[in-house]
Amino acid sequence: MKKTILILSLIVISLFANAQKLDSTALIIIDIQDFYFPGGASELVEPEKAAEQAKILLNYFRENKGLVVHVKHDFSPGGEIHQLVKPLDNEKVFTKKEVNAFLNTGLNDFLKQNNIKNVTLCGMQTHMCLEAATRAAHDFGYDCTVIEDACATRDLKFGDVTVKSKDVHYSTLATLKSYSKVDNLKEYLESQNKK
Repeated sequence: MKKTILILSLIVISLFANAQKLDSTALIIIDIQDFYFPGGASELVEPEKAAEQAKILLNYFRENKGLVVHVKHDFSPGGEIHQLVKPLDNEKVFTKKEVNAFLNTGLNDFLKQNNIKNVTLCGMQTHMCLEAATRAAHDFGYDCTVIEDACATRDLKFGDVTVKSKDVHYSTLATLKSYSKVDNLKEYLESQNKK
């Protein structure tokens, strides 16, 4: 009996410790929407891989009672949030008309109301909406972490030059390191478990 009580106490303490880690942190999932996937209006390179990583991150926040925010671009057809990261009824969804998730959406007010100091971001496209949200979050005073392998983008063209999606992705992340911590999912989860 004493052993059972001790084990239950340790489980409760562990759950409380994890909840404390995330009490001032929000996960912001940017634009993981159907139109970025194969057959959609604006296909990205390997969006499935990024969405699978985002799903793991989302599950971590859900399991540890962290605040989860979904952002989607007002777009049709294919504007629904992808099934891999589909919002639960109790998770806030902001719809935006601009690149920046904070512009005319109420996102900043919502984060402030929930006493958020840190934001963890992932999503699509790395060089557009993910970058804009990260820069805006930094400007509003949040400590930002981008989960690089839970983001995806596409090849870009400028004149006769094609820039491969991998180069677009990593050059954007290299720039974002001035505004944000950039981790892969494994590094991020390991750092959370050390807190």
